[in-house]
Amino acid sequence: MADQQKVNSDSWQTTVIVSTSLQNHESSRLLRAQNHRVRFSEGVESGTLVFPLSGTAFMLVVSQDVQEPLENGGLYEKIQKFVQVHRNSFLLLQSPVFGQKEWDIMAAVQTRFFGSNLRVLPVHCNANMVKGMLALAKATSKPHVDTVRDRMSLVRAHLIERSPVWELLRDIQNQMMVASTGGWTPGV
Repeated sequence: MADQQKVNSDSWQTTVIVSTSLQNHESSRLLRAQNHRVRFSEGVESGTLVFPLSGTAFMLVVSQDVQEPLENGGLYEKIQKFVQVHRNSFLLLQSPVFGQKEWDIMAAVQTRFFGSNLRVLPVHCNANMVKGMLALAKATSKPHVDTVRDRMSLVRAHLIERSPVWELLRDIQNQMMVASTGGWTPGV
């Protein structure tokens, strides 16, 4: 059974709309190698990968390409446009090693877009970036999102059913019912 689930999870395929600026990027090659349908478009923001079936979008920002101060480089405007277009957006800040500059960029972007639908994720290499994007896209796409929602509902019901608080409340309710029928005397 576990082997069958592993085969099913590995065979998941989807369509990815990729910015033409990433046409020769390793992430595009990795997605094609995994048999995902990759479509290149000039209509999406530069450095963007969109998973339309799951409603998620990822913007790749390489830390070495970021000009400081961030306000002057146009990065905030680019991110703002990205966030306005995509309801479930992720900024992938890529760097082989995260030093002070990378953490400062990440903190500045998170502070600027606090309260928006943007999530900032640090990534080190293209393989891990693609693996993470696919995991997020799969978890938020139909029918996988329904499966996750059903499992969470079952876990919640199980926790409530087994909760000591609920057991105590059931005991109190049973005692109250016995008392109302005259079969129980308090303090005896």
